[in-house]
Parts: sequence; C-alpha cells; structure tokens
Amino acid sequence: MAWWKKTLIGLVVFMVLLAGAFVLFIGPWPTYTASFEGTGYFTGDLARIDKAVQQCTITDKPGELKVGWGTASITPPPGTPMAGYSARKSKPATGVHDDVMVKAVAFSDGTDTAVVVGADMLLIPPNVADAVRAAVAKETPLTANNIFFTASHSHDSVGAFMPGLIAAISFGKYNPNIPPMLAKAFTSAVLDAYKSMEPAKFAHGDIDAHQYIHNRTRNAGVDPVLNWMLIEKANGKRCYMMRFSGHPTILDDDNMLISAEYPGYLQRAVENATGATAVYLGGAVGSMSPSAPDAPTPFEKCEAMGNVLAKLVLDASQNPSFTNSADVASISIPIDLPPLQVRLFSTKWRLSPLSRFITGLHTTGWMSAVRVGDAVFVNAPGDFSGEIASTWRDWAKPKGIDLWVSGFSGEYIGYISPDRYYGEVLDSKGNMAYETGQLSWAGPHMEGFFTALMQHMVDDMGTPAKK
Repeated sequence: MAWWKKTLIGLVVFMVLLAGAFVLFIGPWPTYTASFEGTGYFTGDLARIDKAVQQCTITDKPGELKVGWGTASITPPPGTPMAGYSARKSKPATGVHDDVMVKAVAFSDGTDTAVVVGADMLLIPPNVADAVRAAVAKETPLTANNIFFTASHSHDSVGAFMPGLIAAISFGKYNPNIPPMLAKAFTSAVLDAYKSMEPAKFAHGDIDAHQYIHNRTRNAGVDPVLNWMLIEKANGKRCYMMRFSGHPTILDDDNMLISAEYPGYLQRAVENATGATAVYLGGAVGSMSPSAPDAPTPFEKCEAMGNVLAKLVLDASQNPSFTNSADVASISIPIDLPPLQVRLFSTKWRLSPLSRFITGLHTTGWMSAVRVGDAVFVNAPGDFSGEIASTWRDWAKPKGIDLWVSGFSGEYIGYISPDRYYGEVLDSKGNMAYETGQLSWAGPHMEGFFTALMQHMVDDMGTPAKK
C-alpha cells in the first residue's frame, strides 16, 4: 500500500477517534425529561435521611437549651481574586473595603448538638466543608451530621478556593493556599461556638420585608421574609441570627474591593446598636434581587440596605417571648443527584455527563436540616429559588414550624428554579437564559426532588426517632 494511502487511512482513523472522544466527553447528548421518583439515587437519599435521624434523640420533653457562638476572619491576603463575577476575569482584588467573616452558632439540648455556620462568601466549597468536618471531628464529638453550612452569597468576597474550569471562570484562578486558610478560620469559629455553650434562652420571628426584594427574572413571586432569632445567655451576652433572600449584588463587577456587601452592613449595624454578635445566613437567593434604598454610591446603597434591615430586626425583637428549652436535632447528609444536564446553546442538547471531569461539576451534593424547637433551618446545594422557599414556608407553617431556607450547603450545582420554568430557557433574544438555562445543571424536576427531600427531613425530625 502506498505511503499516502496509509497516511490518509491513519488520518481518517484519528479524526474518527477524536470525534468519538469529543462526543463521549463533551457532547452533544440529547436532553432527558425523566423524573426522580423510583430512581436509585432518590431512594438512597431518603434512606440516608432516615439513617441520619437515628443519631438524634427527638422528644417532646426538651431539656435546658445551651448555646455558644464563635467568629473568625476570612479576609484573604492581598492579590486574591474575588468570587462572583466572571467579568472580573480573575483579576486580583485591589484592597479591602470591609472585613469578611465566618460565624458559627452551636445549639444543644444536653443530648443533641447542632452547629449553624454562616460565612461572608459567595458559597461554601466542598473542599473547605470537607476539611472543616474532618478537623472538627478530631477536636469534638461532632460529626458531619451536626454541621450546617451556608453563605451570604456576597459577590465581593474571597475567591480562588476551588480547582476546575467552572471554578476558574466564576471564583477566580485557583490558589491552593486559600482552602486551608478558610478551613482553619471555619474550624476556629465552630470550635469556639461549641466550647462556649452555656445555658441560654431564645426567641425568633419573621418580618415581611417585601419592599426590599424583587424578582429579577420575571413578574412573579418573591421570598419576602426576613427571619430573626435572638439568643441570650444567662450572663447577658446576646447573639442575633438573621436570614434574607436578597441577592447581594448591589455592588457590580467593577468593584475590586473585598466586601461583605449589604449583609456585612446589616451585621455591623446590629452589633453597633446592641453590643451583641450578629450572624447572617444567606436565604434562597435564586431570582431574588435586593431593592435597596437610594443612595449616591453603591457602597452607600449597601449601607442603607443593611441599616433598614437592621432596624426591622431590632424593632421586631424589642419585646421577645423567650424560652429556655428546645429539642435540638440535626441532619446533614451527602446526596446523589440526577445526571447532569448542562444546556449551553440548545433546549434539546446537553453536555456529556462525563464533561464533569473537564468542568469540575459534581454529581453529588449536601443537604442539611437543623431543628431548634419550632425553628428549622434547611438548605440546598446551589442558588435556591426564593419562589420555592416561599412555598416551603407555606407548607411548614401549619405544622407550627418557622422554616429558614438557605442554599450553598457545602456543594454547588447551579440554580435550582421552579419546575414550571425548566422549559423556559430562551430569553427575548433567543439566547439561553441564565438561571433556567446555562446555570441550571442538575436536570428537570429539581423543585420536586428537593421538596421531597426537605419534607422527609422535617417530618423525620418532628416525630420520635425509630430506635
């Protein structure tokens, strides 16, 4: 056979193999519409919830409540990129406008202990969450089942915390020194909270703050609730916990200064007015934008937003109805997810599920729930929709439950939007929509999937444990 024929055949074989590898690892693959009911991953997730709740002692005769809290700085070193806006193109922050913090609150009824962690970050990356779980377990009896993570979702805080293509675009070029710094601070806050637990009383409530939030994607509902909890130790020391679903995006991608955004101003306003420690938990920020009071500059708008929310909390908590006992329960489990369905350019085609090896996306997540009396904290692994959170609260309210819904649970799987919008993936210009298209990674029926898991968690925690 002539050399040119051998060369041509070799080239054809190479091109066929290259095309096959491209389709295998990148795509396109056809989209799927199958639901989660009856699947192995869903039944496995339910079984993990049932197993986790067996580690709790659930009773209608709660013991004396003990609470502690701790704080630590996560302000990054100079030159660290900020997470949140890909338009920054991984450029380093030029300075620090205000410090960013991680704060933890530990609750115990004498038998069960739960720690709720809130950080002034875009999200809690899995490499940091895993390191904190391991470090805390070495120092205390706490396990992964006892720790609840969430983040404020500030787009102006520390980045560079995860490897992978998607992470590099949105979180900044990976710096291997950042995760250990974050894990050390998180661990310090959790240990301080755990070791400082003392007898305490608490009160909580919710405020309608609809005038300070709007739906940025469509003319639809919002999650208007500003949750508050006031904790007071026997020695008079106080801690405020707060949760709101307004996306911290008052500052735009032209800001290059590290900041906790309006949640930072909210915490500082409460602390300055009371001398207490203030802890902020990000809410269900998907599609929810803040409606900040007008001010001359973006930072002044952040301050105005923080101040008005702080006033609402302080006014609502002036005459609290304290109780000094509460049953505490905690569930925090890894969950298996449906096959990835990343649709970048078409409603009919997706990236290959194997593209996760290139993009850094995961097919697992975490979901947690913490009950302190009739207050229940729940979360999901992504930008969770405020519209869904509102329906969850409506489900929980007749049960006598004050439900605090958050995202960013130690994993990130993109936006989790109402199922009715999943097919609405094209914008007015025919391009893929942001939340329901390009950033919706976990396939259809995610509202139903996470709703079923949440309800199973809350119902399990509200009934006697099966021994």
